[in-house]
Amino acid sequence: MAETINMPKLGFDMAEGVLVRWVKQIGENINKGDVLAEIETDKATVEVESSASGVVLQQIVDEGAVVPVNAPIAVVGEEGEEVKDTPAPDAGEKKAEAKADEKPAAQPQPEPDSAPQTSTTPEGDRIKASPLAKKIAQDKNIDLASIQGTGPGGRVVKKDVETALSSGQPSAVSRPMAQPTYQINVTQEDTTVQTTKLRLAIGRRLVESKTTIPHFYVTHEYKMDALMDMRKQANASLPDGEKLSVNDFILKGVALTLRQFPNLNATIKGNEVIQFGHVNVGVAVTVPGGLMTVVVKDTEQKTLRQISGEVKTMAGRARDGKVKPDDVDGSTFSTSNLGMYDVEDFIAIINPPEAAILSISSARQVPVVEDGEVKPGWRMKATISVDHRVSDGAEAAQFMQTLAGFLENPVSMLV
Repeated sequence: MAETINMPKLGFDMAEGVLVRWVKQIGENINKGDVLAEIETDKATVEVESSASGVVLQQIVDEGAVVPVNAPIAVVGEEGEEVKDTPAPDAGEKKAEAKADEKPAAQPQPEPDSAPQTSTTPEGDRIKASPLAKKIAQDKNIDLASIQGTGPGGRVVKKDVETALSSGQPSAVSRPMAQPTYQINVTQEDTTVQTTKLRLAIGRRLVESKTTIPHFYVTHEYKMDALMDMRKQANASLPDGEKLSVNDFILKGVALTLRQFPNLNATIKGNEVIQFGHVNVGVAVTVPGGLMTVVVKDTEQKTLRQISGEVKTMAGRARDGKVKPDDVDGSTFSTSNLGMYDVEDFIAIINPPEAAILSISSARQVPVVEDGEVKPGWRMKATISVDHRVSDGAEAAQFMQTLAGFLENPVSMLV
């Protein structure tokens, strides 16, 4: 029996998405879980998986269409099956290019492998190019107007810019970049940079968070000597590409701690606090144009190697613009780690609709006083931001103390 595939809802604030590319065409076989299409939201370009096996019988919307969440996009069924009562796309459907004139700058997305189109003629003063292609062109000092696009409608995509670079196409290279000097140019003109859809979405979400959620903060300093030693020993026996990070240990410790503090693994809905049954820890990942949170499901039940592998894989997909819906959906508590940037301390804004977020700073070797003696020791600060409607300072402080039991005695996470 034919089954309709709908536009998925990724996150509580998603209202619509752009169908960037059909991966499977009409008449092609598809298995449940195979990628059917790529869609672009305010936050990412996501691969939509088919919820049924069979043959693609119908594509209800065209590439480039803006589709509301839960609206039908395709029909999958048995070969030769007649599709009856074809679901109609939303009456307000419009092309993404039209929407782009209303909301400037789309977010980074994977590049379609489409056949070459006829032209890359700019529409007015705007060159049709993907955000990633524009970024590469800007970084490499490339003139987009001189590049033949192979994307839909002649859009310049990533591979077009890379081809121009590798071929040394003379017309693609703008004026040579000036060699760096020590002279300060005080007459340089201002530069206007269009805000990406991702940055706009982050702004809306976090303004809402700071203006509607009463935040409070608790900071704790952790002794990291035992954890750093254990990590060193573990990584000595692990192959390259599978080394454990400090963050992997922290995620495991956070998840185990949340099991003891269900009130912080929660959300508020009206006059009720809903404590989640699963512990799904979100990890903030830097992507072109902003941040994205990937989610380790049932974190407390997984080994350090499983956590490490999942974070590496999902973060890689996020940076490549090819996240899957399950990568970014369902977090119950978030973490933000700036430890790799030599940060002493910072606070993070709560990621709605969650009740708390943990900001993690650098593990540093500093002078410490123990038993009246000054000696070197590893220390790390972390700060939890909590929704005061859900919890209070005492509970947050107890959470941070309990977390210390895992981080300062990391073997307790393994038993």
